[in-house]
Amino acid sequence: MNGKIVRATVDVPAEQLLPGPRGYRVNVIDFDATANVLYDQADIPCSLDVPVADPYADADDSVLLADPRFHAQNVYAIVMRTLARFEFALGRRVAWGCEGHQLHIAPHAFAEANAFYSREDRAIFFGYFKSRRPDDATVFSCLSHDVIAHETTHAILDGLRSRFLEPSSPDQAGFHEGFSDVVALLSVFSLPGVVERILGGSPGDPLIAAKLLEKKRLIETGLFGLAVEMGQELSGVRGQALRRSVKMVPGKDYLNDPEYAEEHMRGEVLVAAMLHSFVDVWLARLERVGTIERGKKHRALVVEEGARAASHLLTMAIRAIDYCPTVDLSFADYLSALLTVDREVVPDDQFGYRERLLGCFAAFGITPSPNADGDGTWLRCDSELVYSRTHFDSMLRDKEEVFRFVWENRDALKLGTLGYIEVLSVRPSMRIAPDGFVLRETVAEYVQVLTLEAQELKELLGIDSPASVEQWRRIKILGGGALIFDEYGQLKYQIANHLADSPGDVARQSARIAYLAANGNLTPTDPSRSRIAALHLARSQASEAL
Repeated sequence: MNGKIVRATVDVPAEQLLPGPRGYRVNVIDFDATANVLYDQADIPCSLDVPVADPYADADDSVLLADPRFHAQNVYAIVMRTLARFEFALGRRVAWGCEGHQLHIAPHAFAEANAFYSREDRAIFFGYFKSRRPDDATVFSCLSHDVIAHETTHAILDGLRSRFLEPSSPDQAGFHEGFSDVVALLSVFSLPGVVERILGGSPGDPLIAAKLLEKKRLIETGLFGLAVEMGQELSGVRGQALRRSVKMVPGKDYLNDPEYAEEHMRGEVLVAAMLHSFVDVWLARLERVGTIERGKKHRALVVEEGARAASHLLTMAIRAIDYCPTVDLSFADYLSALLTVDREVVPDDQFGYRERLLGCFAAFGITPSPNADGDGTWLRCDSELVYSRTHFDSMLRDKEEVFRFVWENRDALKLGTLGYIEVLSVRPSMRIAPDGFVLRETVAEYVQVLTLEAQELKELLGIDSPASVEQWRRIKILGGGALIFDEYGQLKYQIANHLADSPGDVARQSARIAYLAANGNLTPTDPSRSRIAALHLARSQASEAL
């Protein structure tokens, strides 16, 4: 900011670290494939009894930019902070999307303007590149809080919902990018020190002019630009950052605009709706903070209210993943998930989060799921279910026990008799509300798979395929959802996109097949190719060409 590095001190889970740093969830291996160099490991002295002393706390900016060991410390801290935030919000331990307990991090992986998560390599790779500025400085993506949090979110979301990386629809394609942007940006806002530096006005002045707190002014500050450094260097879309979602104008039909069918552009619609919601909530909280003198407010209170609003929205955004279907996700599904999980944890919405989410999402063309209740939240399960053939204690953690429950209740759960059903996970969770209220739930995810020829899909289920698709071609269709059990083992919600239970399901499957055919996804692709890597590189190159 203003030629200076914006710094913040963050808390991470306490653990014994090996050089790298290498901990129980993150292993930093600083190998540069372009230069064929293995950099020295960062060795952070740590003890369970003595607080960690940051060796770079008083270091000059030039040292932070030049020392690879600080770069390694930086990526470790932000990755672990992001993981800890997910585990707090979800109320349980969270696995990576790849195999193994430890995720490998390469701070200087290659000389390229890119950064990406790779499930196949069990790693996140960060690139570096030459600046366009006259000084020809090197830009390190591993020093950007936003970029690191974004890529870490990809790795975590892949562990929570592995099928969200599969092609299905424009919404699901854009969700990984949009959700990762939301987490990254709200993570920055939850750091009061960073917000204080970027708000505007005189940082040393304890007061801030009310005119600097108008919505238009707030959305133009540098805090809203994801990957600001990379965006500026690559001439990113919409101003000074790679993505300036918040500057999208409400009221336009983005979801039916062909330009916004592209994955990154689609994701920006979700980000815009979330960040407009954040600004509205922040300003609503500030209305309770009166002016002190001549239209000014106390700067520390403004920062505190912004950080609290961001923190709560971030927690909502993460918790909503548990309340999403496991396949064929739409932005409408995600909005209903947001509203429902917040109502469960915070029934008394005194700051109007849910009302503002509804309004801001609607302004960008996103309305709740057609399967939701009148207020946009998911309908509670009211079916007569069989519990007598399953064991309560086992239902809290055993996939086989939950599958028995699903099998005994397949008619009530509208699963029918077709396809292969698999329970993917069973996750006990403990969610803590701002007032200390504790909500205990068990979240079980399942998927239903059916493969038929295109002609059979039409004859048996009424599912259409485009004329370009051969009638003999075998096509896989999916159904699946989340089962939310209360602390007594009773099913509260079944949040699902069914295989072909209703005309809406048939229409969704037909639209999915058309989308796959139009994008060349009906033909199997090489699974070793990292989709996120290619997606991020293509976006960077497209921005550079502008």
